[in-house]
Amino acid sequence: MLGLIRGFGDRHPSWAYVAPFAVFLFFLAAGPQAGLGPEVHYPLRVLATAAALLTWSRKVLSWRVTHIAGSVLVGVGVFAIWILPDLLWPGYRNHWLFENAVTGRLASSVSHELRESAAFLFWRGTSLILVVPVVEELFWRGWLMRYLISRNFDALPLGTYAPQAFWITAALFASEHGPYWDVGLAAGMAYNLWMLRTRSLGDCILAHLVTNACLGAYVLMSGRWEYLL
Repeated sequence: MLGLIRGFGDRHPSWAYVAPFAVFLFFLAAGPQAGLGPEVHYPLRVLATAAALLTWSRKVLSWRVTHIAGSVLVGVGVFAIWILPDLLWPGYRNHWLFENAVTGRLASSVSHELRESAAFLFWRGTSLILVVPVVEELFWRGWLMRYLISRNFDALPLGTYAPQAFWITAALFASEHGPYWDVGLAAGMAYNLWMLRTRSLGDCILAHLVTNACLGAYVLMSGRWEYLL
């Protein structure tokens, strides 16, 4: 069975880039619908996504980082962009442009009890810092930016530029961040530009990892759990 699954991935190049992201989103949506609490569905999501990455994506994942300092700076810069509007203009994100029926509300799904749980924080942090950067960069920058240019995307080098692909990818990346769509758009543009600059999946993963690590640390220190919807 495992051989058949891997064989399917070999015959469909998109699968290695799309499947882990799809698995991640499935558990994100299905966990609460199945009545599973965060303390259960977060470990399931992390383990299932990790299994998908190991099964299908090992051949396309590159951990090679060519611009370590630059990737770290991009990551810190995106983190600053993420929190600065709320620091500079308190109440900024309560505007209807950000909180509405389409984007959702500024409310964290993490209960006060779970915020004190070391086990939950471990799994939430693992998801935020180690899983999300990998599956998202594989999907957005590794696959979609090229697939929008050519269905034969794997014939194109990473970082191939086309205006339409650049902006659609950035806009869709923004759309998954709900009330934070504006800074999500800025982040999508920054990561896209970094891919154009480095042509390196590893550098984009590192930048995204640094952003999420900074955001996670900020949430723990400030208590601003609404950043982790």
